[in-house]
Amino acid sequence: MDWFKRQKKGIQTSLDDQIEVPEGHWTKCAGCAEIINQRELSENLMVCPKCDHHVRIGAIDYFNILFDDKQYTTFDENLHAIDALEFVDRKSYKDRLTDARSKTRMNDAARAAVGNIGGHRTSVAAMDFSFIGGSMGSVVGEIVTRAIRRAHDEKLPLIIISKSGGARMMEGALSLMQMAKTSANLAHYNELGLPYISLLTDPTTGGVTASFAMLGDFHFAEPSALIGFAGPRVIRETMGQDLPDGFQTSEFLQERGFVDSVIDRRQLKNRITNVFDLLITDGNT
Repeated sequence: MDWFKRQKKGIQTSLDDQIEVPEGHWTKCAGCAEIINQRELSENLMVCPKCDHHVRIGAIDYFNILFDDKQYTTFDENLHAIDALEFVDRKSYKDRLTDARSKTRMNDAARAAVGNIGGHRTSVAAMDFSFIGGSMGSVVGEIVTRAIRRAHDEKLPLIIISKSGGARMMEGALSLMQMAKTSANLAHYNELGLPYISLLTDPTTGGVTASFAMLGDFHFAEPSALIGFAGPRVIRETMGQDLPDGFQTSEFLQERGFVDSVIDRRQLKNRITNVFDLLITDGNT
């Protein structure tokens, strides 16, 4: 009974040797599971054209989106974190820093730049989740603080883009000190009366939420971003009850007055420019 025995593995057609899908040219959307052309996604500012899911992007990506003609000057790129506590969990903090720098080609989880946004010279600090979960250690706190001071000294509007898992536990109390340092400098900056826009992206949690991320004159957020101090699981276990649908999303927080506006990334620059146009005239608020 060898009549029905397969002689060759699989089914081959003449098209098998003709169709090739290059690696890296397609991606699966985490929001709708559709397969999307990577170039189309990039041209759409990493927002899914099918469901508007906002893919996480890095600090440089935000600079290119916000600054006029993608022209800006970066600062403080020479700052490096050190393993002052010689911290070790599953691996040493020193090794984590080395691995993160190698993978991301960044020195730490934040960048700072100055350039024009809608014609308004602006100081911007942006966090990057790809570097140890965007955690805030002493270098991140210093970069954000210097961006604030730069805005103060040059009398510039300020934008801080948060994307973080919170304080960096490997630096212990040194990371927690950044909450006070950044907040104190924002209080000093606030005396000028210049606008500070805090942009909350996915995720914004922990000590970042408990400090500079929630001290803005305007709190803007990207759609469906996770925003909160502790995570939903911790809160659920602490309260001993189920949480509302959409808990800790930007839309949920907007409904309760915690976020001023949820803004599609493709509209972000126009909305920020409108705020600056309304509040800044000839360099004065």
